[in-house]
Order: sequence, then structure tokens, then C-alpha cells
Amino acid sequence: QLQLVESGGGLVQPGGSLRLSCAASEFTLDYYLIGWFRQAPGKEREGVSCISRGGGSTMYAASVKGRFTISRDKAKNTVYLQMNSLKPEDTAIYYCAAASGSYYNTKSLQAGAYDSWGQGTQVTVSS
Repeated sequence: QLQLVESGGGLVQPGGSLRLSCAASEFTLDYYLIGWFRQAPGKEREGVSCISRGGGSTMYAASVKGRFTISRDKAKNTVYLQMNSLKPEDTAIYYCAAASGSYYNTKSLQAGAYDSWGQGTQVTVSS
């Protein structure tokens, strides 16, 4: 299993922004499909966004489209999730994940496509 480390979570007011980072030290993220997922208390894990190997294609859940942006920084071996116009319903633990055996496709927001997961970072949107 590949080791992923998320950072950047925190407490933010509604309408605010956060940028989450997903980093790896022992492998090159650009070679993998990378996804961001979130899980709120009492709810199932939800696919938020994903980015293809090389970064040419991205996908977003309807609930975040237009507010969140996923990107890669190859030099820093990091994948980012820029979250703007945050809402209380965005409150959750956010996880990044890597898929070693899957290519970008219509099912790339499903957790089953990924085999390596980070430990998660808490995002709380509240006034």
C-alpha cells in the first residue's frame, strides 16, 4: 500500500476557502489516478473529485462542481484540492486516495477504484 499524507484541513466560516494537500514521499503521484473523498458523521464515504494520471482529466461530484478545483504540482509531488465558497454541509473528514490498478473512467469517484488511502484531514465549516 502506498503512503499518502493529507494536510490543510481546519475550521473555516461559511463562504470561506481552504486548500487541502495530498503528498507522497516514496512514489510519484503523477503516475496514479488520485481521488479526494469525504465522510461526514453518520454518512457514507463520498467521492468529491479525482484527477487522471498526468492531470489531463478531472471529475467532480455535483455537490462541489464550480466550487472545488483539483490540481497537481508535479515538482512538489502533491495533489491539491482548492475548496471555495465552503458550506456547512462540506464538513467532513477528507481523504486522498491513489489507484494503482485503475485508469480514469466514469467510475473514478467510487471508493472501490482506489487501493491506497491517507489518514484524513478534518474540515469544519461553521460560524
